[in-house]
Amino acid sequence: MQTLVNFIPLVEKEQIPSYHFDQNDVLTDKEAKKRRMWDLNRASWLGNAYHGKVEITFKTADGEVKRVDTTVWAVDDRFISFKAGCAIPTSAIISIEFF
Repeated sequence: MQTLVNFIPLVEKEQIPSYHFDQNDVLTDKEAKKRRMWDLNRASWLGNAYHGKVEITFKTADGEVKRVDTTVWAVDDRFISFKAGCAIPTSAIISIEFF
């Protein structure tokens, strides 16, 4: 049996304010952007209704890819926010994983 390991660093949500983000969207495909918004809205519903966590993979301005395991509280077309006043630009989010 093969075990897969995710080599993208997992960071704490409290570290998010220390990162800088590019204004360009990490996704170029229109359908991928629609799917991202669908997933983010689903994550927000999950977070508010059940306090469920998701894993968000994002890209910083210096090109580093990171992951955060958190509860999403709010989503709009520009930002997502979670506990402790942390926020990530929607355009920096590569993917959302549900558990």
